[in-house]
Amino acid sequence: MAVKNVPYIWMNGKLVKWDEAKIHVLSHVIHYGSSWFEGIRCYDTKKGPAIFRLDAHLRRLYDSTKIYRADVPYSKLDLEQAIKETIKANSLKACYIRPIVYRGYGEVGVNPLGCPVDVTIAVWEWGAYLGAEALERGIDACVSSWRRAAPDTFPTIAKSSGNYLNSQLIKLEAIAGGYIEGIALDAFGLVSEGSGENIFLVREKTVFTPPISAAILPGVTRSSIITLARELGYNVVEMNIPREMLFTVEEVFFTGTAAEITPVRSIDRIPVGEGKPGPVTKDLQTAFFDVVRNGVDKYHWLNFIT
Repeated sequence: MAVKNVPYIWMNGKLVKWDEAKIHVLSHVIHYGSSWFEGIRCYDTKKGPAIFRLDAHLRRLYDSTKIYRADVPYSKLDLEQAIKETIKANSLKACYIRPIVYRGYGEVGVNPLGCPVDVTIAVWEWGAYLGAEALERGIDACVSSWRRAAPDTFPTIAKSSGNYLNSQLIKLEAIAGGYIEGIALDAFGLVSEGSGENIFLVREKTVFTPPISAAILPGVTRSSIITLARELGYNVVEMNIPREMLFTVEEVFFTGTAAEITPVRSIDRIPVGEGKPGPVTKDLQTAFFDVVRNGVDKYHWLNFIT
């Protein structure tokens, strides 16, 4: 989905014009993938614009940078205020938010310690990530031939830009095969996640999802859906999921900040259940959108912009 330009981007403590938000070509991030980011949504709820689970997203951002020994030169409160400032400066009520921390221009070499740690925050209008009809009709997915990283290679719980080279391969293979999304297996052949989403399966009203140890990103929307499912009375099981289970369940859906709750109607051209969104998926969509569209905030997940 194309990004719609807005007037301003926040860079290292100040707002700059969109077209002037640039970095040096020798910045460490360009050559070695040394950046960490978040994808966050601000919703125009019936009670006013609100950022969904901002605290959890910023905590994950700082967790990611800590793993790579990159000290963010701003506090979480600084970034929270900067995000709100950027949204207001661009006169947006609903938007996608992309804070990114990266190693900038300093030394060229694998050792990153001689490079500054820079921070940028961009916001823009963004609709349904997997297509306008995906939330209602579901999407077609495939099991990718590309695996997620083994646990002793690099950290998958860090939301680092370099990890998304693997995601690109999964996505490109899916598109080439006529699918919307790919499902990756982990190094042991067990179900991991989509190219940019966590995955859930439903069988006999029980909701299954792979554990953190299955090379998944610990999704903020994922944890929200687990909470909502249990609140609705569903049993939620985090367990290792064999590939063949994808074909024997009644429902499958993806979750993510961009994807929200997107049903999967077929995998490898085999229908999931009846080949359309199932009742549990619809229940969870209703509960989720009640929070982000209606502003029903019993879980204190919304950070309203005033």
